[in-house]
Amino acid sequence: MSRRPLPFTSVDELQRALEDHTYLADRGLATAIYLSLSLGKPLLLEGEAGVGKTEVAKTLSHLLGRDLIRLQCYEGIDASQALYEWNYSRQLIAVRAMDAADAATHVEDLFGEDFLVERPLLAAIRAGERAVLLVDELDRADDEFEAFLLEILSEFAVTVPEVGRVAAASTPAVVVTSNRTRELHDALKRRCLYHWIDHPGLDREVAIVRARAPHVSESLARDVAQAVSRLRELDLAKLPGVAETIDWANALAFLGADGLTESLAVDTLGAVVKDHEDQELVASRLGEVVGDGG
Repeated sequence: MSRRPLPFTSVDELQRALEDHTYLADRGLATAIYLSLSLGKPLLLEGEAGVGKTEVAKTLSHLLGRDLIRLQCYEGIDASQALYEWNYSRQLIAVRAMDAADAATHVEDLFGEDFLVERPLLAAIRAGERAVLLVDELDRADDEFEAFLLEILSEFAVTVPEVGRVAAASTPAVVVTSNRTRELHDALKRRCLYHWIDHPGLDREVAIVRARAPHVSESLARDVAQAVSRLRELDLAKLPGVAETIDWANALAFLGADGLTESLAVDTLGAVVKDHEDQELVASRLGEVVGDGG
């Protein structure tokens, strides 16, 4: 499959391009993305929820000028929901519009392109290099669906019995994400390039907040990032991700805060901690989270 030249020729250029689109990738992630795009291999990103895995695909779609096609995985998803379905209601209307004599003659027309409903995988196959395919939270799907996805990623082609074989003329960029609620199979990992995204360090998280919310002051961004870093050391059911850090900083800035105090933290805790039991735990240890950490 042929591929158009990329708008960058090195990891450094890609890293700067990502920064221009307010995504601050470290060198390891930038290298993984560059190799994935250059070699035409899917990129498998794993990490805790909220570390920016999904944002990679969204940013790439903007950076490359391609359509983002998202397949959100969930428990019970099957091939038809990911690939294609027939528009049964429209077929029924068409049948009723036929008279009895025409129905037998034109029944095959009911399974033509006019009645085919594209789902994300078929749409990505047809779009080829015009698309970035995001397969989000694959770990939520079952083993059978994972095996089906592996087959699609291996060939970028599928046979629709009533229409024929549909193959990609060029390879779409593919990003697969997993929160690791279950282990993905080695066969799929071998098909992909792999990168683990961890929570960013303090300085990088401050830079991310400032890039995504430039109206937030440097001092407030640092206070919030430091507090979130301490929250992640607590035994919380749901650790706050970078998105929560940005939300918290935005909320505090909207209230006119230049820094984070215990009083402000209590008032705005719902922006960063979104579980009742977690909030109670944080409230009991707020002195460790805000200020000098006690």
